[in-house]
Amino acid sequence: MTLTKRIIPCLDVKNGRVVKGLHFESIKDAGDPVVLAEKYSNEGADELVFLDITASDEQRKTLKDLVRNVASVINIPFTVGGGVKSVDDARNILLNGADKVGINTGAIKNPPVISELADLFGRQCVVVAIDAKRNYSTKEDATLFEDGEKKFWFEVFIFGGKKETGIDAISWAKKAEKLGAGEILLTSIDKDGTKDGYDILLTKSIVSSVSIPVIASGGCGKSEDMVEIFEKSNVDAALAASIFHYETLGVHGVKQFLKEKQIPVRL
Repeated sequence: MTLTKRIIPCLDVKNGRVVKGLHFESIKDAGDPVVLAEKYSNEGADELVFLDITASDEQRKTLKDLVRNVASVINIPFTVGGGVKSVDDARNILLNGADKVGINTGAIKNPPVISELADLFGRQCVVVAIDAKRNYSTKEDATLFEDGEKKFWFEVFIFGGKKETGIDAISWAKKAEKLGAGEILLTSIDKDGTKDGYDILLTKSIVSSVSIPVIASGGCGKSEDMVEIFEKSNVDAALAASIFHYETLGVHGVKQFLKEKQIPVRL
């Protein structure tokens, strides 16, 4: 049986509003999270991701009332991330209606927390988010790629893409899986908000280095971009924001297009 590919709208939330940026900067408003969540759920989204994008940077917890309000209007799996550092943070999010917890900065700062979350809530609940960007400086223990004459590696960033870590994304993905991550949400900072397609090389490299599901994120501007990422990497799901928020395309329309292109999706 062929597993269907998941299409996941993403709500990046700042100050209670959905926003969208470019390379994690130049943020602009995109609407009310509750209204958008209900719309996407009704349009046939397979899951929804809600990221409180400034929680870690502002050293605060995720907006739990907002999470509860979003959960109350949808009937699809719901992943929430932002500011998760501990089992208590995760429990809070799950008690307010999320099905899965996304963790990025908290996991880099304290990797054993991944195992704690997996042991307590089950692996399927733990989504490790990896924000990665190309780095052209030399690093001996990183997986290197070639760009013409130059070599580069993919570096993990934390605090909503604001701070580099010196950690190789591929090694970190493998480690996260070993520690108990059930899924990886992989965002290319280079591609974020550009609408010129996903980072195929990054996605393909991470997918082939782990055996847990990977969600591709960053760069989707049209349905063809999703077709391309599914055809060129064995990624399990594609996440997008701009094309859904600004009414470029509805979720159902995107899925219809994918089905016509022989990508297995649930309509």
